[in-house]
Amino acid sequence: MVRAAAASDPRFEVSTLEIDRAGPSYTVDTVREIRSRLPDAELFLILGADQFRTFAQWREPRAIVEHARLAVMDRSGERAAEAPPATPLGAPVFVPVRRIDVSSSELRARRKEGGSIRADVPAGVHAIIERERLYSGR
Repeated sequence: MVRAAAASDPRFEVSTLEIDRAGPSYTVDTVREIRSRLPDAELFLILGADQFRTFAQWREPRAIVEHARLAVMDRSGERAAEAPPATPLGAPVFVPVRRIDVSSSELRARRKEGGSIRADVPAGVHAIIERERLYSGR
């Protein structure tokens, strides 16, 4: 479904780095690997404000910001610019976003009750859900 969701926008690329990695997978490992593959790229790690608040407690946060700039989005009612981490790291970009109050649980429940979710998911994802009869309760 991730591939189907990303297929309609050429700016997106799906990576299986974390799935393919044996053992635990940490963000710092993924960012280092992407940086080694794309040494001149401008990389951003997108976080919700809730995660940004605890970012200093992640594994090797300083190494993460050496390889990628943080882009912090409003999330769960928290405004990104108002949720600084315990220890400021790097120079994050705060990105205000239009909040869409719909959860995956809500979409599955609506689908199970026979309602439409076409407007809430990318066309490719909707096609998979229809074809595989996912979440329909049938």
